[in-house]
Amino acid sequence: MLDKLFQWNGWAFKIGGISITITITGIIETIIFIVLIYYLIRFFQRTKAWNLLKGLGLLVLVYGAAYVLGFNNLTYLFKVLFSSILLAVIVIFQPEIRKALERLGTNNLIQKVFPSLKVKDESSDLSAESVEAIVHALSSMGRNHVGALIVIERKIMLDEYITTGITLDAAISHALLEQIFEKNTPLHDGAVIIRENRIVAATCYLPLSQEAGISKELGTRHRAALGISEMSDCIALVASEETGQLSFAVNGKLSRDISDKELMECLAGTREAASSETEKKIRLRGRRRRRK
Repeated sequence: MLDKLFQWNGWAFKIGGISITITITGIIETIIFIVLIYYLIRFFQRTKAWNLLKGLGLLVLVYGAAYVLGFNNLTYLFKVLFSSILLAVIVIFQPEIRKALERLGTNNLIQKVFPSLKVKDESSDLSAESVEAIVHALSSMGRNHVGALIVIERKIMLDEYITTGITLDAAISHALLEQIFEKNTPLHDGAVIIRENRIVAATCYLPLSQEAGISKELGTRHRAALGISEMSDCIALVASEETGQLSFAVNGKLSRDISDKELMECLAGTREAASSETEKKIRLRGRRRRRK
């Protein structure tokens, strides 16, 4: 049945003397192409590369107009330009291409279709004692306006960021976390990374988010939290030095001005795989408080 369907010659008709044939494979290819273009545009709209991409699109439109109008010299110039533009696009959009491929690799749909490619979640759980210690420390630092950035590793390993900091390999306690982020101490800059209920490193350097729509109110810690959450499936927790508010970032989305209880719910997700609905509720409550 399928063989006959794909071997079918399709519909053939003419428009203005031009012969057009529509086949099943052509329809499927067109749908796939449209979906890919849609998601590419949606992805690049949230990055600084969006304006550059619009510039490239304008060049393509000018080339098309020159070709239709018969401007041979201009068409030849564009052909020379486009012969090397593919390499230039790869170089210019390297950060965005890498981010898109990383997101594709961690996509839940891919892991459902190819279960063998799913990373085993054998040791990303936080114990109840660890959750309590982290919440206690962040709450205390928020009240005292001490800036802090804590990253909790989940399925994707963060070794490349751990190596940028100072190795600790210490048990999680609120006293230790508060001491690490105490002002004017050697370890207070950078992020703390937690793995398997252990503080593995401090003063770690994280990538800053390049999202174009980030609020100007957000400082370096929040941008770093967003950046690392875009690059992996971790949970990034922030205590703001300026406002004392607590925030967390997951999957490139930042939830601000959350309570201790909401933070506890977020961290409990590392043990019980908290749903995205819980995260949405927390984000909505944070927005309502900011409006008030």
